[in-house]
Amino acid sequence: MVHELRSSRTRLRRGAAVVLALSVGLASVSPVAAQSLTDRFKSLFGGKSDEPAEPKPAPAPGQPAEDDLDCPQVTVRAGASTYAVGASGKPAVGNDIRFQASITKMARECLRSSAGITARVGIQGRVIAGPAGAPASVEVPLRIAVVQGGVGEKVIASKAYRTTVAMSEGGSVPFTFVAEDLAYPVPAPAVADTYIFYVGFDPQALSPEPRGKKKK
Repeated sequence: MVHELRSSRTRLRRGAAVVLALSVGLASVSPVAAQSLTDRFKSLFGGKSDEPAEPKPAPAPGQPAEDDLDCPQVTVRAGASTYAVGASGKPAVGNDIRFQASITKMARECLRSSAGITARVGIQGRVIAGPAGAPASVEVPLRIAVVQGGVGEKVIASKAYRTTVAMSEGGSVPFTFVAEDLAYPVPAPAVADTYIFYVGFDPQALSPEPRGKKKK
């Protein structure tokens, strides 16, 4: 009887440990979550995403984190977290989907100078082949914007980018893109907290740029 009780307790402890591990794993998965500065270097800017981040000292009480002094938070623009392409002449629905891209992680860092602020914004995502079959490589259109939030949003800076993703036979390929050149003026202290980086897919980024007028 004593042996059975001990076995039951052991099984309960193991079960609780498994449940706890699963719950921690699920809690750590955030499809469009922005990463901390330390996570960013491990995952987006050259490190391995599965390596634990080194802890940073906490800021002094009442003081903002060093990374947030001049660097807005980054989030995905509503409605721009996925990008799907359908077969020629057909909408990207059901069996007509050729591929679909999604954003999974984001990160940012800012460098302040006398000329303003230059931001590096990293985007990590995945491209999945659809039922209609994906091409050997796909062009992913992205847009990153600095926006002053509030009652009426004001776009401070916005830039379109493209990145090419080579597909594999498995049909599911991760991609990473880092914008190095997003620049904007230093915001006034009164509105600095309202600034935010918006990232997302923008199909218009694939449109050819308008040709300038020829000089006579």
